[in-house]
Amino acid sequence: MSQQAFWRHKTLAQMTHQEWESLCDGCGKCCLVKLEDADDGAVYYTDVACKQLDLSSCRCRDYPRRKQLVPECLCLTPADIDQFHWLPATCSYRLLHEGRDLPRWHPLVSGDPESVHRSGVSVKGRVVSELHIHPDELEERVVYWVDNQ
Repeated sequence: MSQQAFWRHKTLAQMTHQEWESLCDGCGKCCLVKLEDADDGAVYYTDVACKQLDLSSCRCRDYPRRKQLVPECLCLTPADIDQFHWLPATCSYRLLHEGRDLPRWHPLVSGDPESVHRSGVSVKGRVVSELHIHPDELEERVVYWVDNQ
């Protein structure tokens, strides 16, 4: 792990593109459809996933072209991490930004990309694709388990 512990001695801004990308634990939470309260800006997660999310792997089906395929897809970069207050409490980017360490189930720590699923932190088995949900149903699909893991 000492070779991979870059996250312990580099800031998010100092990371290479490859290091930045490796921080994603593959939970799929950021790919859930979110609703924002127009009055107070609160963000609510639904159990509805982006059409590009592979529900069994919790990874984007076409990550390099995600922004072309889903124009509203928000791409995280070190430069704008402060704007992503909606990231789940378990998100590696948020944890490191807040000065915390990666959890033991994170693939960089465990050495196993499946550990995020076994730990119950991912959306695997808990969501449906937006392809099967009418937009009018989204308010009924709000979930509160995203940050309670």
